[in-house]
Amino acid sequence: MFNVPEQFVAANKSNLEIAAGITAATLDAAERLFDLQLSAAKSSLAENTSNAKALISAKDAQEVMALQTAIAEPALEKALGFSRRVYEVATEAQAEISKLIEERAAEFNKAVVSALDKVAKSAPVGSDVAVAAVKSAMAAANTAYGTMTKTAKQVAELTEASVAAATSQVHHTKKKAAQA
Repeated sequence: MFNVPEQFVAANKSNLEIAAGITAATLDAAERLFDLQLSAAKSSLAENTSNAKALISAKDAQEVMALQTAIAEPALEKALGFSRRVYEVATEAQAEISKLIEERAAEFNKAVVSALDKVAKSAPVGSDVAVAAVKSAMAAANTAYGTMTKTAKQVAELTEASVAAATSQVHHTKKKAAQA
């Protein structure tokens, strides 16, 4: 026989640990995003002030156009870099949270199977069909969860490839424009 209160205490402890882990991962990502945004804002303020001074001191329209072109290219590069870093922070946080949830799901499945085995040993004759049905349902749920996880990873990889392709295209376009 097994002690139900001890199992509940263990389950609650495990749930508290995963909640703390998810909270820590989320706060870490929020802190990194805040630092990234603050750094970008400071840099943007300094650059915009410098660019405004340069534009004000331009002597003619041709110089203004040349300055605008010179300002636009680095701004696009920085915007892409910022977007890439935001994406990296989000991806890392998502991966860490997914890992915590996957670990917890595996622990939960082991605990349920173990409890079912204990129940089956002390259950009346004929209840093995019900236990087998629950185990089968768990296996189906695990398969569905695995499929969803695999799909989410594929979407993340596709998004990462799209970001890389967009960045590459911008660099290629910039090189062509510089050569023209």
